[in-house]
Amino acid sequence: MTVTQINVINEVPKTHQHLAEDCPECKSKNLVHDYDSGETICGDCGLVLYEQTMDKGPEWRAFTSEEKTSRSRVGMPTNYSIHDKGLSTQISQVDRDAFGRKLPISTRLQMWRLRKWQIRSRVHSSTDRNLAQAMAELERLSSKVSISAPIKEKAAVAYRKALDKGLVRGRSINAIVAASLYAACRKSGAPKSLSEISEASLVDKKDVARCYRLLLQTLDFHMPISDALTYVSKIAEKNRISGKTQGAAIAILAEARRKRFLAGKDPMGMAAAALYIACLQQNEKITQNAIADAAGVTEVTVRNRYKALKAQLKIELPDKKTYF
Repeated sequence: MTVTQINVINEVPKTHQHLAEDCPECKSKNLVHDYDSGETICGDCGLVLYEQTMDKGPEWRAFTSEEKTSRSRVGMPTNYSIHDKGLSTQISQVDRDAFGRKLPISTRLQMWRLRKWQIRSRVHSSTDRNLAQAMAELERLSSKVSISAPIKEKAAVAYRKALDKGLVRGRSINAIVAASLYAACRKSGAPKSLSEISEASLVDKKDVARCYRLLLQTLDFHMPISDALTYVSKIAEKNRISGKTQGAAIAILAEARRKRFLAGKDPMGMAAAALYIACLQQNEKITQNAIADAAGVTEVTVRNRYKALKAQLKIELPDKKTYF
């Protein structure tokens, strides 16, 4: 490389260095990036375009996607189900150093004090205290009724919106959390009833329903209509009904939907009646009482919906005694 070539490099404005895509001497686009020396060189004429180029890649090597993921340094994503969104740090309770040696008692006491003040510094306002209590309740409630992480995240976002609107003031935090979780389940199509969530939250069903209606009115939530097909597997699982019978029940409900017979009917009751008809078709012995208990409806509801479905769809059942 000659002195003239180096002078040409230095004359290139720094603001336009990252925009250059061809060689200023021979107009070639054959540029070679040598990250070991930090230089960008023209592959045709040998002109050095840039010196001390910054390597923005990692200094470690990874040959598979698993290695790239395990060596990533970006940290965990933002989590709305944690009161501080998971952005704060924590001091571990491990009482050993990096070499595995046990820490002396003075250092352990110091770490204990630092850990205590670290926890206190994370919650320093009334809003943070409210969110900390609400997110802890949401975690407990989601675990008890087996809610997936995406639905729990939606419930946390709904609660944060309610807190910003001032809906939590003067109301039970647990009731708003239960209502947010029920709204997230309805939005995601999860087969969770209001009775299940209120029972797990230890809050009266009327209070949860009142808070749920408040969320719909204030936050302008648009909930989809409940589909009876989503409740078939839930009812069948409690009574250990076979998959073949579940498929027959889904086919019955699909035919009823095509004939617009499901409009205005309780989806849980319709799912229970369709599942009972499917059990009769597949010769599975099940009582209406067992179906009603699993669905959370009365036996009269199952019987009425069963008769209506049978008459509307003109279903022919085997000449056997009906189980009650």
